[in-house]
Amino acid sequence: QVQLVESGGGFGQVGGSLRLSCAASGEIFEIADMGWHRQVEGQQRRFVAIILRDGKTIYTDAVQGRFTIRRDNEKNTIELKMDNLKPEDTGVYYCSARDRGEAYWGQGIMVTVSS
Repeated sequence: QVQLVESGGGFGQVGGSLRLSCAASGEIFEIADMGWHRQVEGQQRRFVAIILRDGKTIYTDAVQGRFTIRRDNEKNTIELKMDNLKPEDTGVYYCSARDRGEAYWGQGIMVTVSS
């Protein structure tokens, strides 16, 4: 089992910045990819960003150029730097990781962007 713990988030202002972090622990073999998804109340969880083990990154169009995902393979951690925040960035952000074909999720952390 792999456990994911998110930190950071909270309240941000339009045009401002926030940072999310996620740390993986437990019976880790070799995490293939780690990422972030966002869920707004009443809606499905949606993909935000992902980083592969080789460092390749993929972003959803809505955050491309504003968010940056980074990874430390030795520490099994990722970070999401969120810049130029918009109200639509509000939601619960879930960290995800895939290890040996199994998908794992964190508990989620709230991000609220207000003007």
